[in-house]
Amino acid sequence: MHIPDGLLSTPMIAVTYLITLLGVVYSTRKLKDFPEDKIPLLGLFAAGVFAAQMVNFPIIGGVSGHLLGATLVAILLGPYAAVLVMTAVLLVQTLLFGDGGVTAIGANILNMGIVGAFLGYAVYTKLKKTNEALAIAIASWLSVFTGALLTAVEIGLSKSLPFGKVISLMAGYHAIIGIGEAILTVIIVQAVRTRLPEVGGVPA
Repeated sequence: MHIPDGLLSTPMIAVTYLITLLGVVYSTRKLKDFPEDKIPLLGLFAAGVFAAQMVNFPIIGGVSGHLLGATLVAILLGPYAAVLVMTAVLLVQTLLFGDGGVTAIGANILNMGIVGAFLGYAVYTKLKKTNEALAIAIASWLSVFTGALLTAVEIGLSKSLPFGKVISLMAGYHAIIGIGEAILTVIIVQAVRTRLPEVGGVPA
């Protein structure tokens, strides 16, 4: 889902950078009460998400498909922590590994980090009283699919690729990728809660 350089128009770059900056600043401020003894968990989850995202494959125009992990982190550490974890991961991937373009950092963090964290967490919170596992799965799938659609819309509005083609490809691929994300997120959340009970109680 990483967008490379050259696909976004200047106005789209500016808008996504601004929204992302506001989202990251807001999340940073909301994390001022994050327990100090749980700060190492941010690095642990960042490393896990980084490793998961390194396995990707091309879709169209240099845009790649892969697992995200934003909803996973949001469920376990809260959405604000998830935004910072995803931001750190995506910055390292772009600046050190060339995965995603520098001009598209704003869009990539928005699509994969901010949307994934807040949308996924909101859906999970709303559905978890009905069925915990189902809530995790739906939230994870929806975060991936929505992020992919947003990526396609940004590229389409930039008029760098055919709108219909990029929408259909991104939606098709990520509808399937989202299933994998849902299954893995359910398994990992349950495993982490069993082996790392200290993760519980992190403020959202």
